[in-house]
Amino acid sequence: MVETTNNLQNYLEIATEAALAAGSLLKEYWGNLSQIEEKGRSGDLVTNADRASEQVILEIIQRHFPEHGILAEESGKQENQQQNYCWAIDPLDGTTNYAHQYPVYAVSISLLINGTPQLGVVYNPVREELFRAAKGLGVTCNRRPIQVSQTEQLINSLLVTGFAYDRRERQDNNYAEFCHLLNLAQGVRRSGSAAVDLADVAMGRVDGYWERGISLWDIAAGIVLVEEAGGVISAYDGSSLVLEEGRLVATNPALHPSLTQALMNTPR
Repeated sequence: MVETTNNLQNYLEIATEAALAAGSLLKEYWGNLSQIEEKGRSGDLVTNADRASEQVILEIIQRHFPEHGILAEESGKQENQQQNYCWAIDPLDGTTNYAHQYPVYAVSISLLINGTPQLGVVYNPVREELFRAAKGLGVTCNRRPIQVSQTEQLINSLLVTGFAYDRRERQDNNYAEFCHLLNLAQGVRRSGSAAVDLADVAMGRVDGYWERGISLWDIAAGIVLVEEAGGVISAYDGSSLVLEEGRLVATNPALHPSLTQALMNTPR
């Protein structure tokens, strides 16, 4: 199925409306949380701000597209008539940061058509940055076009990564990769928000990002941002990304071969 430019633009405007409304709500809840709970895994938090943000997003999306499917972090999957259209929603990516009033978090909204992310909106209320992209329509930050960096060598690169909630229980926990890349790159950062990380790759602020154990709603919007900014999205070994595996590499084209090779050659 090939979407028309007009359709994608319409979807993008509605996603933008929802992201901005959710971001405004998150500003109101900042520092005023009444509920902070764990969702079954140690460190995997949910707050009343997450739930309120998701509710306002769902209200807007479902008002305009009641026939579309939904995959939202807090309320799960909702199947409707047109299952080839599915909105992937993270109402607050970076909940641990938010709960501690550490100012790195974002709203992330994407539309998948036939299982492929076709548009993405990431709104960072702290920086007041609105990232928008749709397949074939380019990518902007606050309505200005952006692109990935041109850094060619790992030694000159700034990378970003993250760690899954189950890192204490699994040996495949990204610790080895973090230490290995820390020795090869100019620096490695950990922000605590995959949506922010992918937006920063698209912006050219960081040159590459990798992570494992991430969910579809964490990365779907950011994938579109990076690809429309001229970047490369892949699995760790450089092969095509499988969304369900939750292992992602995002870089500029020049750095992609060396970053994927470094990940595959990480000493265990």
